[in-house]
Amino acid sequence: MTRSSLSRSMRRIYRVLAFLLLVSLVSKAAEHIPGLAGTRAGSVLKDVYEYLKDMSLLIATGGVAYITNMYQRRQAFLDSLKAEWRDIIAAKTALLTFMHKAAPTHEEYVAAYTRLSETLDNMRVVYRNVGETDDLIGLYPYAPLHDMRRVLQSLDPRDPETATADRKLARDTMLRSFYALREYFLEELDLEEPDHPILPSGARRLQTDGATRRAKDVQKRQIESYKRADVADPGDTLLASLYAREMEKRNGKRVDPAVETMADVSAGTRVR
Repeated sequence: MTRSSLSRSMRRIYRVLAFLLLVSLVSKAAEHIPGLAGTRAGSVLKDVYEYLKDMSLLIATGGVAYITNMYQRRQAFLDSLKAEWRDIIAAKTALLTFMHKAAPTHEEYVAAYTRLSETLDNMRVVYRNVGETDDLIGLYPYAPLHDMRRVLQSLDPRDPETATADRKLARDTMLRSFYALREYFLEELDLEEPDHPILPSGARRLQTDGATRRAKDVQKRQIESYKRADVADPGDTLLASLYAREMEKRNGKRVDPAVETMADVSAGTRVR
């Protein structure tokens, strides 16, 4: 179920709900409306109100079930759409890899073409053709995918006339088609801007090395427990040296000797 289909269905539900509420209000107030009080119409409206009140639970249950079914169909559609987008990305990567090769083989061409062909056909489980009827085939919903196929076919190694085509031009054309597809294909996902984007180029983390006092106390207690356990291992010295080397490269200075590692445990424990 597409976003527009969901919106149309919800508008129908709102109209039905508004109609029922209006009928209920008029029926409830019929005895106080001039021209209806004490008349046959007023009596009918009173019976309508009683009927709606008795059926309110069933009406509400049916409405909730219908809305739940709609959103389940919407979620299933979105899952299919995301799966198709992953297929498109994989096909684009396969084509780009093929087009970057100076002398691709026939087998590599077939592999790339097969990947794209699967993507083209998998679109059938997401969208039907635009303008499709019982008598008309309609138009493929995303023509850029077929443009990507045509570009790939221009580099078929089996055809000596087309295999020498400008590969850079082919890559640029294929990517242009992909970007056009991406601009519209992802609109259905209702994407929003991130709450915490990282916008500057060359951004880096702002946190510094270190930990809270509580974490260091926990680390110290665990190291003491290893010492008391008397479980030295020859690998402790190796890991300690690797750790010190890594920290030295990261910080550009030697590790503080006060920092305890499992090497201290090994040094202070006698192997039985």
